[in-house]
Amino acid sequence: MPRLLFRFGALALAVSLVAAACGGDEAEEIVTTTELIVTTTESAETAPAGVEMVDEVGTIVEVAVESGAFPTLVAAVQAAGLVETLSGDGPFTVFAPTEEAFAAALDLLGLTAEDLLSDTELLTAVLTYHVLPLEAPAGVVVTLDGQSVATVNGAEVTVTVDGDVVRVNDAMVVAADIEASNGVIHVIDSVLLPPTDG
Repeated sequence: MPRLLFRFGALALAVSLVAAACGGDEAEEIVTTTELIVTTTESAETAPAGVEMVDEVGTIVEVAVESGAFPTLVAAVQAAGLVETLSGDGPFTVFAPTEEAFAAALDLLGLTAEDLLSDTELLTAVLTYHVLPLEAPAGVVVTLDGQSVATVNGAEVTVTVDGDVVRVNDAMVVAADIEASNGVIHVIDSVLLPPTDG
């Protein structure tokens, strides 16, 4: 059955900007793609304005590129040579930081975007710390409250749930369940930094 896929990039970015503007510990409702993806038998001619008819959802990398909401993440994945991996069968769960999150992380680390993109070892360690080697939609993530989950990096992230607020380590999930053919993307408001030895 063909699927109607709303262009969710603008929504994910808008949600992340609202979350950043609200700040603090206020409860933020997680946005899920139940609002974004509709299954229908209608033809493309009868699709509502702003809705694109597609036969199949792309891979995590294709979805991230198509959305336009994650240019730094996409550039980082390309620089680290992870495009082929994240385009593979998976399944994967990717916690995708917003552009604002990347800017804040670069400030914290005292790096420019060029510095980060040229340090493939650091880049790979950080990016793989944002990926779970399994598909964990929001309904699964909320059952992991208080648990640690291994990432592709090998280090673990901790999931906490407080009402409508879901955090991965200290990062808050601001949009959830962006579907891809090989997994799912959840948008977070800060970059996850893997633990360092020593």
